[in-house]
Amino acid sequence: MKNLRTVITAVLVLALSTLGLDAASAAAGTATRCSGTTAPAARAAAQPVTVWLAGDSTMADPGSARCPVGWGSQFDALFNADVTVRNQAVGGRSIQTWMYEGNVSSTKGSDGECRLTSTAYSARWQAMLNASTGMKAGDYLFIQFGINDSSSTCPRHVGPARYRQLMTAMVQAALARGAHPVLLTPVAAITCSGGTATKNRGFVNETFAVGSTTGAPVVDLQSLSVSLYNSLRFCPHNGDFGSGPVGAFFCNDHTHFETYGAQRIAGLVAGDVRRQNLPLAAYLR
Repeated sequence: MKNLRTVITAVLVLALSTLGLDAASAAAGTATRCSGTTAPAARAAAQPVTVWLAGDSTMADPGSARCPVGWGSQFDALFNADVTVRNQAVGGRSIQTWMYEGNVSSTKGSDGECRLTSTAYSARWQAMLNASTGMKAGDYLFIQFGINDSSSTCPRHVGPARYRQLMTAMVQAALARGAHPVLLTPVAAITCSGGTATKNRGFVNETFAVGSTTGAPVVDLQSLSVSLYNSLRFCPHNGDFGSGPVGAFFCNDHTHFETYGAQRIAGLVAGDVRRQNLPLAAYLR
């Protein structure tokens, strides 16, 4: 190989001398071709990605109080520096009140759905749709609702068909901007049947249905969270949410999370991103 490289170098020096290449340059080029390696500068840098979050209090950033802490506030720490998480989840919102905020009335129409006084979107959704500063190609939109939507009264009430319609609209808006929508079933509260934690959320079938019709991946966070509660042996439970392992995970209720609980739920979401081999998994630490 050494003798062959010497001959090739001599030929290159002679043939390319009119281009002003010296022996060192020719030898370097020959060595690269022989080794088959590529200079580090030729490798593409990672593309920065923004992960947008839309949801309710179980996902939202904490307020001034210690509790609740939504899992979305702990999501950014699971990614490398090329990912920015923009958490737009807001406590107490259904998918409709999140999208339309004060434009959802307290009365139902003949279809059983809460009437809209205006079809103007909320400021948060408008900001995410902004062509300059909102979702862009390669970004991700994580959508998790279905807890407050089960309310029987307006403005939070959302029926199954309306839920599918609104979630589909959000998915299509992300796709139109080249972003990747990811749907999540609502995270479970802690309820026990004897020594077993049980599922207790609605709109699961609706979420999977939207995923099926749009091609958006679905993270079944209800199933994942219930499995976690069982692995941590939270059941049977005496109803005291302020102490012990359950008290370290949940606020003084059966729904919202302390920081530790939010971290564990964020880890479930990240783990399923990796399990499903979504491109976003390449950015996980």
